Amino acid sequence: MIEVFKTNIRNVTQARKLIRDIRRVFTAYEANVDLDDCDRILRIETWHENIEINCLIDLLQTHGVHAVVLEDVVPS
Repeated sequence: MIEVFKTNIRNVTQARKLIRDIRRVFTAYEANVDLDDCDRILRIETWHENIEINCLIDLLQTHGVHAVVLEDVVPS
């Protein structure tokens, strides 16, 4: 399962702290951040379980990060 979030992550230092905390709390998740994208994308991937979106967003909010799930858009 993969979820992609639009965030307001500001810099590399903040991104590294978030990734470290995500991995500590959600041990089955892999996380990465694309600061070059205008949406400051946070990508979460796991093969072991469903992604707990609300819990993850709550964790991000403790770091002052706003995040929303980017919906899948399938071109017609």
